[in-house]
Amino acid sequence: MSKSLRTLKGVGEKTEKLFQKVGIFNTEDLIRYYPRNYDEYEDTATVADLKEGTVKAVSAFVCSGVYVNSVRGKQVISITAGDETGRVGIVWFNTPYLKNTLKKGACFVFRGRVIRRQGKLQMEHPEIYTPAAYKEILHSLQPVYALTAGLSNKTIVKMVQQLLKDQEMRSEYLSHEIREKYHLSDINYALRTIHFPEDREELMESRKRLVFDEFLFFILAVQLLKEKTEVAENLFPMKKTWTTEQVIENLPYRLTDAQLNTWHEIERDLSGQALMSRLVQGDVGSGKTILAFLAMILTCENGYQAALMVPTEVLARQHFEAFQKLLQEQGLDINAVLLTGSNTAKEKRLIYEKIREGKASVIIGTHALIQEAVEYQNLALVITDEQHRFGVKQREALTTRGNPPNVLVMSATPIPRTLAIILYGDLDISVIDQLPAKRLPIKNCVVDISYRPKAYSFIERQVREGRQVYVICPMVEESEGLDAENVIDYTKKLKQALSEDICVEYLHGKMKPKEKNQIMEDFSEGRIQVLVSTTVVEVGVNVPNATVMMVENAERFGLAQLHQLRGRVGRGEYQSYCIFIQGNGEKTISKRLEILNQSNDGFYIAEEDLKLRGPGDLFGIRQSGLLEFRIGDIYNDAGILKSASEAAAGILALDPDLSLPQDEALKKQLYSCMKEGLENFGL
Repeated sequence: MSKSLRTLKGVGEKTEKLFQKVGIFNTEDLIRYYPRNYDEYEDTATVADLKEGTVKAVSAFVCSGVYVNSVRGKQVISITAGDETGRVGIVWFNTPYLKNTLKKGACFVFRGRVIRRQGKLQMEHPEIYTPAAYKEILHSLQPVYALTAGLSNKTIVKMVQQLLKDQEMRSEYLSHEIREKYHLSDINYALRTIHFPEDREELMESRKRLVFDEFLFFILAVQLLKEKTEVAENLFPMKKTWTTEQVIENLPYRLTDAQLNTWHEIERDLSGQALMSRLVQGDVGSGKTILAFLAMILTCENGYQAALMVPTEVLARQHFEAFQKLLQEQGLDINAVLLTGSNTAKEKRLIYEKIREGKASVIIGTHALIQEAVEYQNLALVITDEQHRFGVKQREALTTRGNPPNVLVMSATPIPRTLAIILYGDLDISVIDQLPAKRLPIKNCVVDISYRPKAYSFIERQVREGRQVYVICPMVEESEGLDAENVIDYTKKLKQALSEDICVEYLHGKMKPKEKNQIMEDFSEGRIQVLVSTTVVEVGVNVPNATVMMVENAERFGLAQLHQLRGRVGRGEYQSYCIFIQGNGEKTISKRLEILNQSNDGFYIAEEDLKLRGPGDLFGIRQSGLLEFRIGDIYNDAGILKSASEAAAGILALDPDLSLPQDEALKKQLYSCMKEGLENFGL
């Protein structure tokens, strides 16, 4: 079904590049670019009914002339509008063409966010409709898409409408029995109404079908992979060794009971007849890394190679240095190498040679570990850090270099066990549910935006004491129609609010890898005191000197993700603090954030988050960063996830490799999705 975006009327080179910026490269990507929210067009309010912090539509007359001035490089257009109940100021930014539209005495419907400036209510950058045009969309749901600078919501709406009108019907790939059993709509209906639903009922119906499909394909792919690994014999027989016992004895701290239990499970797997395929789930700071190091030492003591793959170069370097330090302290003679994209061509050649000849027993690095040029001599153990950043495909890429090795996956993502069993169907699960005794609990607070001046003073005091600070914003740059803090503007704001001698820099996912690595290195070495970032730091580095984590618009993140962000601090000897700033005053959100205030236990938080989200919580906060499904959310949609798991089990019980004629369409769609849209899982 996929075609070039240029086949759409109105898409030239410039628009195509803007679409590519948000991950839309063809028409299939566009149809699967689901709205992130929907605007519900309600009855108009009177001026007297307007309240701060709400989005309202008001039918009013233009009462003044149009005033144009410039504020911080932005052209601001302002008018006064009113009805029989009062008057309100309205402003727009960088829209000079409105001067010709807003004639004094004309009546319009203005719809936008109401804010308070200098003690007075005003409407900021509202949409403008004639009363007749507004009547046409009244009570409808209009899609709101995630945007980038230069790409408007109107453009996406227009292109999706055109695509839906011109695209041929898709053949249904789910059997009638499955659709009937789980009350699922037709795929063509679902793809049309997810973009343009008539009402909430239609929206819920189409969303349910698309979420079900996404989970079903993921689970089928994982189960098909499991079939391959379950029959695999362990071709790297290992014996338990005294060396690991001595390392544990000589550590400057005592392993917790949970760590010891998990270590014994890993040790038992590695010395068993079948290949190990284990997920170690441990809360942030629970001590998973030392278990990975012990597993690598055991592997090397048995004469084999072990590889540890992590998401970032800075983290790879930190693990490498920590492992080298451990070897030195314990007097162990193991040759370890660090392999990342930053190695020079000459360095890579030498490292490849060491790996190929078996002179390097431990290989620590990033995705560079799965490049074609890397040849392992006897790779017996593969450890991936933070499963959701790699996924099945990268794991499999490492497991196809010679005989399949044992696999150990380390994850700090606190997924409730019931869901973890479904999602990680190809892995046995260990849980480290204790924190080392020496760690100071993080002090938390949930506040509103009025607390910001105090927070800035507190940040300044912490920096003066030699500490460092993270500030998290939900967006990279300003976005049309989205009222939330962004990294670029917030960095400027902080530089003005804090003393000149405090180094404030920003970090976000759109930066080049080299820039990101440099910023993280400067922060970890103390050259940057305050780092303003998106959630890209969630799987970051270990900076024991960082003691403050401040999250702006905390209501826009999932609790499990906020908890992981909080785990970036509290890693050293100093008391650490987490400040969650709620950008709106909704009570239900305050209740959710209060869970974080009360507990530092990630698994408790994940379970509580699950309880708070009913199946009807359509606009719940997506857990971005946690298994990034396009539309599904393992917390909001736990019920659909369980149904999809049941359906997948039923399909595979009757047709284990999807080879029967009735499953041909499903198989095609599964492989199409694996190829086209599920790279986030690495399927």
